[in-house]
Amino acid sequence: MKLQNDQFLRACLRQATDHTPVWLMRQAGRYLPEYCATRAKAGSFMGLATNVDYATEVTLQPLDRYALDAAILFSDILTVPDAMGLGLSFAQGEGPKFEKVVRDEAAVAALAVPDMHKLQYVFDAVTSIRKALNGRVPLIGFSGSPWTLACYMVEGGGSDDYRLVKSLMYSRPDLMHRILAINADAVALYLNTQIEAGAQAVMVFDSWGGVLADGAFQDFSLAYTRRVLAQLKRSHDGAVIPRIVFTKGGGLWLPEMKDLDCEVLGLDWTMNLGTARRLVGGEVGGPGKALQGNIDPNILFAPPAHIATEVHRVLDSFGQPHTDSTTTGPTHIFNLGHGISQFTPPEHVSALVDAVHNHSRQLRQG
Repeated sequence: MKLQNDQFLRACLRQATDHTPVWLMRQAGRYLPEYCATRAKAGSFMGLATNVDYATEVTLQPLDRYALDAAILFSDILTVPDAMGLGLSFAQGEGPKFEKVVRDEAAVAALAVPDMHKLQYVFDAVTSIRKALNGRVPLIGFSGSPWTLACYMVEGGGSDDYRLVKSLMYSRPDLMHRILAINADAVALYLNTQIEAGAQAVMVFDSWGGVLADGAFQDFSLAYTRRVLAQLKRSHDGAVIPRIVFTKGGGLWLPEMKDLDCEVLGLDWTMNLGTARRLVGGEVGGPGKALQGNIDPNILFAPPAHIATEVHRVLDSFGQPHTDSTTTGPTHIFNLGHGISQFTPPEHVSALVDAVHNHSRQLRQG
């Protein structure tokens, strides 16, 4: 089926677009009253994520409200360790928790790449969402990075100081490398199976890569993101499948991420897009990375006029995207620098999306 709007995929591949495409991390979520209503029907977060009809419904909800240029699978980054038998649960109003943790030799020895049949609900949701989209916009699949998954697996949930996972990393690097190798192979298989089910791009969320020291980031996060990327399908059903890597707090290491085997690098709000473009964006006709990001999600609490001003600032910081349809060049996909807050007023998102489309069209006219 031909896509009615392929701007996002074109931008991922550094092809000229008529506007800067925009989608938002966590765009299907708690800030939308319709999402809250569907979640109430589902009874729990995992009840929502594991039900194909509900997962399809909430993935499409933001697209019915806003002129977004991509959909992202509604799921959670922790489905893979859950399938490894760690027992994932979400208490109302709290973050994720694992029943079992991985902190010693016995727990590490018991880890293995999970049987993908345990994650069939995810792949069924991908297929269902792709069908329901009916070519409106592309569908993005995703996973947590090996390091980010390891943080949750060792800590048993979210963490403020990463004391347990870093203690293991520094005192028993052999065990940490074993966890990360299994995670990398599991993530690659998981993403490839999402691609086979219908995902048209895939994203690796290295949400906690930025908590690592220089040196440790390269050895314990970047090396295993590379291991995932090396195994990913480059194309499916005759279409190229772009790969996006987002490291929160990773701007410092952009020069080292320049050579990653992926098409797009995501940035948080601490990085200037113009600087990132000079470092990794490449030149017209030459190789480089498309950039994704990177407005501060908290701008969405400001009045709509202020949101538009900040959107213009972010777009202007990237500069004029290339417009030559005969070759590739520096491109930008607009996004938040992290996930949207559950307290965001829904009408403020409209102001952001409209400002991105309007101002980015003006930029292309020079």
